[in-house]
Amino acid sequence: MNDATLAPGRRLSQIRQELGLSQRRVAELSGLTHSAISTIEQDKVSPAVSTLQKLLKVYGLSLSEFFSEPKQDYTPRVIVRPDDRVEIGSLGVSLQLIDNGASQRALAMLLEHYAPGSSTGEKLRHPGEETGTVLEGEITLVVNGQSYHLYAGESYVIDTGLPHSFTNMSDQPCRIVSAHSPANF
Repeated sequence: MNDATLAPGRRLSQIRQELGLSQRRVAELSGLTHSAISTIEQDKVSPAVSTLQKLLKVYGLSLSEFFSEPKQDYTPRVIVRPDDRVEIGSLGVSLQLIDNGASQRALAMLLEHYAPGSSTGEKLRHPGEETGTVLEGEITLVVNGQSYHLYAGESYVIDTGLPHSFTNMSDQPCRIVSAHSPANF
C-alpha cells in the first residue's frame, strides 16, 4: 500500500481497493462526489490539498504518509537535501515537507510556494498548531471565517483544528516557511 512511486490517483485507487471500499462508499465518507473520486483516481485531475486531505482522512493516512517513500531499516538523515523533500501540494501550491526519514516525529516543517491566484482550496483542518513566516510576497489566511492579509516578514500562529485556508490573491508568488505539531499533516 505504500508504493509512493505510483501516480497519485492510481495510488489512491490502490489504497481504496486494499481497504475494500467502493468509490461510492468513499464518496459518502469524504463528502465528495463519486464522479470526482473517479476522475481523481484516473489521474485526469490533480486534487486540491483540501480534497486530498478529505480522501486520506477516510483512508486513515496523513498527507506526509501518502507522499513519503516507505522507510524500512532506515537511519534518519541529519541533512535533508532539496531532492529529499516530499512534495505534498498541487494546483499551483507547492508544499515541500522536510522529511529526514524518521518514522516518528514531533514536529514537521514545510517550505511553501503559492503561485499567483493559487489556494489550498476549501478549508483545511487537522489537529495541532502551526506557525509560519511569509518570506516573500503576500498571502490571505482565513482561520475560522476570519480573514488576515500577511506580507513578507509577517508571521502567524494558528490552531489547525480550526478550519483554515491560504490564498495568494496577488500577481506575485508567495513563499512561506512553516512548522506544525504534531507532525500529522
